[in-house]
Amino acid sequence: MAKIKAIRGMNDILPQATPVWQYLEQHVQTVLGAYGYAEIRMPIVEQTELFKRSIGEVTDIVEKEMYTFEDRNGDSLTLRPEGTAGCVRAGEENGLLYNQVQRLWYKGPMFRHERPQKGRYRQFHQIGVETFGMQGPDIDAELILLTARLWRQLGLLDAVTLQLNTIGSAEARGRYKDALVQYLQGCKEQLDEDSLRRLDTNPMRILDSKDTTTQALLNDAPDFHEYLDTESLEHFEALKSVLDRAGLAYEVNPRLVRGLDYYCKTVFEWVTDKLGSQGTVCAGGRYDGLVEQLGGKATPAVGFAMGIERLVLLLETLDVVPLSARQTVDLYIASMGAGAASEALLLAERLRNETDLRIQLHCGGGNFKSQMKKADRSGASVALILGDDEVAQQVATLKPLRSDAAQKQVAWSQLAAELTTIINV
Repeated sequence: MAKIKAIRGMNDILPQATPVWQYLEQHVQTVLGAYGYAEIRMPIVEQTELFKRSIGEVTDIVEKEMYTFEDRNGDSLTLRPEGTAGCVRAGEENGLLYNQVQRLWYKGPMFRHERPQKGRYRQFHQIGVETFGMQGPDIDAELILLTARLWRQLGLLDAVTLQLNTIGSAEARGRYKDALVQYLQGCKEQLDEDSLRRLDTNPMRILDSKDTTTQALLNDAPDFHEYLDTESLEHFEALKSVLDRAGLAYEVNPRLVRGLDYYCKTVFEWVTDKLGSQGTVCAGGRYDGLVEQLGGKATPAVGFAMGIERLVLLLETLDVVPLSARQTVDLYIASMGAGAASEALLLAERLRNETDLRIQLHCGGGNFKSQMKKADRSGASVALILGDDEVAQQVATLKPLRSDAAQKQVAWSQLAAELTTIINV
């Protein structure tokens, strides 16, 4: 009988990989906690209409990439392709948004039927941050400074670049879209296939095209900033002023856009050149129109999302995750003899009560040599060896596994203090 395999683009995250994920997630949670952000957890399945209304029916995500199905009641449901719409739905449904200030974050899997490639999968994972009820540039700046703090703590700040832009009000974008379409209509035959399709559905996304011929055409396109409204320009200047005073470097990228109508004013991305073509590791922006678009009262909002797979790949590429973070075991307990085996189990429980050590107990028997091999493979710093003679004397032998230090015997009463010292917990 043939073995059942995972769905293409939906990957297992194996035990040797999860410590890096946990290292990243723990840093994210610590930084967000330092800024007073609260976690929210939403379902991974939502009504399809939520994404059609928020993302738009004439987008690649809705037309080509969503995992949509009918349930047994005949309702159209979709595995979430992104987190913002679900967060807004949850906030509005539970009375969290109108006339309130919220700082929320979430993490979890998203689903898009794209061609799988390194750093981009059909089931992928994101950490999202969404804020509501604050319309000034100060909250935009806080989000950007928050991400910079995270990169600094992870050792990634020198490997990423902040790109900024403002896309103005809906009215300003409407005027610019008309001018852009008029310009591009005159050179349609030179546009790449994706840009030609977007010309009628989502022309702003053409500014973000990676096609070199299209990029060359855009050099002579109307200047977006000439169409921007005064309020958006003042908002952008105030944001840049805060970042300048904070000493955070950035690049203004006039072609950085969002293709959805509910976005406005600030947009930003953190990009890297360390991962080939998959260069964006975090993207955000202001979306003051989305809550109203989904049936709520007009509410200012700004947020960002970061791809966990890409950040894990960047951490591994730069080799900045400390060895201690990759370890899942501090101490491995081996025993020889029936009496020693049962005593080792009780000793392990006692040490867990008295310390914060991560302790793995050898189970299932085996000779001393095989137990030491397993101790070494566990990644533990120290092996604790217990035999019948040690039990009789109420001592244990401590054998360092990651250094040339000599092994020694320690009384049971002193084990917790000794292990805490030598393992540096």
